Amino acid sequence: MTAVLIALDEPRASQVSDGLEREGVDVVAVVAPAELSPALLSEADAVIVPATRAALSGELVAVCDRAGVRVVTLGGGDSRLLSRYGLPESLPEDADAWQIAQALSDEAPPITAPAPLSHRRIIAVWGAHGAPGRSTVAIQLAVELLRTGRTCALIDADTVAPSLALLLGLGDDAPGIAAACRRAELGGLDAAELTRLAARVETSAGGLEVLAGLNRPTRWPELSAGRLDTALQMCRDWVDTTVVDVSASFDADEEVFDDLSGPRRHAATTTVLRRADVVIAVTAADPLSISRFLRDHAELRGLIGPTARLTVVANQVRPGPLGIDARGQIRRALERFAGIDDVVFLPFDQRAADAALLHARPMADVTPRSALVSAVRRLAEGLQPARMRRADVTGDSLRGSSRVARWLRPARAVPGASPHGSGPEWAS
Repeated sequence: MTAVLIALDEPRASQVSDGLEREGVDVVAVVAPAELSPALLSEADAVIVPATRAALSGELVAVCDRAGVRVVTLGGGDSRLLSRYGLPESLPEDADAWQIAQALSDEAPPITAPAPLSHRRIIAVWGAHGAPGRSTVAIQLAVELLRTGRTCALIDADTVAPSLALLLGLGDDAPGIAAACRRAELGGLDAAELTRLAARVETSAGGLEVLAGLNRPTRWPELSAGRLDTALQMCRDWVDTTVVDVSASFDADEEVFDDLSGPRRHAATTTVLRRADVVIAVTAADPLSISRFLRDHAELRGLIGPTARLTVVANQVRPGPLGIDARGQIRRALERFAGIDDVVFLPFDQRAADAALLHARPMADVTPRSALVSAVRRLAEGLQPARMRRADVTGDSLRGSSRVARWLRPARAVPGASPHGSGPEWAS
């Protein structure tokens, strides 16, 4: 039997309670919406609340998610508010008890753990407005994923400020993702065609296939949702891992105000986020960036759904804008306001960033010993389906920790023997 907590104003609360009891539903308590508490929620399987901004909040939904409590709303409230929190359509304000009981007995959408990482994946790199370092993280992440021995491609699907071609020293005349989308619409896109359209960038980890973005942001209609969706499906047959850099905006309100039959500026970002197996959400480590990230996080979570893996990355971590305990402040803010308790921190390394810009190369090529490179490498290792030992990653790279590489080479040349003894095991 479903245990229900009713959080409605009187006299509607009593009416719903009496009706549900006649329908055989166990009502554990009847309270006003303002009196909801985690202790009461822990005793219920579902909670009935009005579909209003005063009653629904991110904190309430987060507590219900953690406790496994289903949220049922009454009142036909703002559909955008419900979609922001990933809630189903609201029941009418005057819904009969049997209708509410039926909604409670309907099978709820399964709350599943994130799907296991498959061999062929799409990883989206997103960040809120500003300059949190989306493109920098995308480039370095692609290089480190390539270093694990899997094939990897990097795509620039940013329709606002495409930058991967400039950061990697590629020409503006490269066909890139726009050409791939056109071929996808004509039904002529396959793995061989993607290889022909991509620019191959030789890195310290091997050859990286790059589909450059638009050379002018005004060409954004070329990256329509249908075209890009087909291209992403083809990418799964092309390489093991596809890293896609997207813009900050996904604008759920765009469908309300724009012509529904016309193209949408941020359809590319929305399409990539919905199709991604993993979403890397990047925020810069300063108060303004974190505030912007928190405002967009709920909509991002509702957009990608419960099965996609969401990894939050705090980039450019330094004591300057946040004081001495920068990591602690970021962790507490994200946990308090968004329920995020797992954050990956990337240190601020201006020297490495400047060197990468100067040479138009990935950081791992020009500053391989950078702390930022090491942090992204750990992030890439954590995204692997089966974690690989650091020795397997470093020993096969063209550049990396030369001391470790020299330590490994004799052991591989003469099986069973090592002139340096047993040595440590470089577990990730």
